[in-house]
Amino acid sequence: MATASYGSVPFPQQIEFFRRKLNIPTTAWTDLYSFEHDWGFMVAGANRDTLVADFRTAVERAISDGTTLEQFRADFDDIVARHGWDYNGGRNWRSRVIYDTNLFSSYSAGRYAQLKEFSADMPYWRYRHSDAVENPREHHLAWDGLTLRHDDPFWDTHFPINAWGCQCYVEGVSEDELADEGKTGPDTAPEFNYVQHTIGKNSPNGPHTVTVPEGIDPGFEHAPGKSRLSSQIPPERPDPVIPGSTGGPGVPNTRPSDPLPAPRTLPDGMRLPDGQSEEFYAQQYLDAFGATLTEPAVFTDVLGERLAMGAELFRNKRTGLLKANKNNRGRFMRVLAAGVIDPDEIWVRLEYHQALQKSVVRRRYIAQFELPGEPVPVLAVFERGPDGWSGVTVFDPEVSEVEGLRVGIRLYQREE
Repeated sequence: MATASYGSVPFPQQIEFFRRKLNIPTTAWTDLYSFEHDWGFMVAGANRDTLVADFRTAVERAISDGTTLEQFRADFDDIVARHGWDYNGGRNWRSRVIYDTNLFSSYSAGRYAQLKEFSADMPYWRYRHSDAVENPREHHLAWDGLTLRHDDPFWDTHFPINAWGCQCYVEGVSEDELADEGKTGPDTAPEFNYVQHTIGKNSPNGPHTVTVPEGIDPGFEHAPGKSRLSSQIPPERPDPVIPGSTGGPGVPNTRPSDPLPAPRTLPDGMRLPDGQSEEFYAQQYLDAFGATLTEPAVFTDVLGERLAMGAELFRNKRTGLLKANKNNRGRFMRVLAAGVIDPDEIWVRLEYHQALQKSVVRRRYIAQFELPGEPVPVLAVFERGPDGWSGVTVFDPEVSEVEGLRVGIRLYQREE
C-alpha cells in the first residue's frame, strides 16, 4: 500500500508547491480564503513585505530542511523582535499555527499531485486519520478508512487538511489491494450536511458568512493544490499553426540528418465517428491520460516530463465552451493522444515571441501512424509552450512538411 506520513522527508512536489507561492501581505486571515492559498503565502496580520518575506524564508526552510517546531520558534522569535510585530494570540499557539498549517498544507498539495499522477495504478484513495492528533474530531474519525475513487466529488471538499491542526492524510490503493481486502469496488461516499459560519468578525472588511461541509473548518473546504494543477493546463492557441523555426537572437535550432521512424499501425477504433459532441471528442482525448472533463490528471511522458491534462485544453477562455472538434479534428483525438503517449520523436526549440519580446521554449511530440482502412499514413503533432498548445493530424504529409517540424533540439527518438 502506498502510504505517506507527515514528517517524512520532503518530496519535490511539496517543495515546488510552496516555492511557487507569491508573498501576500494581509491584515486578517480571511484576506486569502480557501483555494487562494494554493497561490499565495501569508501570515495573518503580517502586512509588510519584509515581514512576510522573512516568515516565508523560515517556513520554506522548515519544509525543505525538516526544521523542527522548536527550531522554527527560534526563527519566529527573531522575526518578531526584528520587525516589532504585534501579533494576536500567545507565542506558542501562534507559532504552531503558522508552522503546522504551512507544512501540512504543502504536504497535502504535494500528495494530491503525486496521487493524481499515479491514479492509473492506484485508482482509489483512502482517507486516514492520524493518531498523533491529541483531540480528534468526530467527523474525521468517521472518515478514517473510507476508500473512494480518486475522481469522486467527495475529495473536492474533503481532501485533507480539513481544519486547523488537522493531520489527516490520503493513501493510494490499487485494484489488487482492494481485492485483497475482499472488496469488489469502492465504498459509498457519505452524505454530509452543509453548515454556515460567520468569519472575519474582527477583519477590517467586516464579517461575512460562508457555507462548508460539516466537520470542516472554514477555509479548508478544498483540495490543496487542485487549482494549481488545473492552472497548469494551457489554453489552445487561437490558430493552431505549428511552424518550423522562426529564428530570433541566439536560437540554437538544429535539423536531423536521419529520417523519421517508419509509421506504426494503430488498432481498429482509433478513428472516431463524425458528428459527435464537443464533450465526446474532448473526453476521448482525456481518456488516454486518465483524465475526465471535471478531473485533470498528470501524465508523465517517455522522458519523465509531467504534463497536466484536462478539459481546460479545449475550453475557450472567453466563452467557457469546449471546442474539441476544431477544423473537424475530433475524429482523430485518439490518434493525437497516441502521439503524445508513444511519440516517434520529441523536440524542444527556442522561438522568439514578438508579443512577449523574449524567447520561449516549445515542446513538440511527433508521431506517424497507419490507420486501418486508410491508404496513406497520418502524422500527429502536439506542441505546447507558455502561450498555449496546438495539435494537428495530417494525412500523407509532404516530406518537406515533416522535415519542417523536426527542428530544434531532439530530446528523444523511438527505437525501431
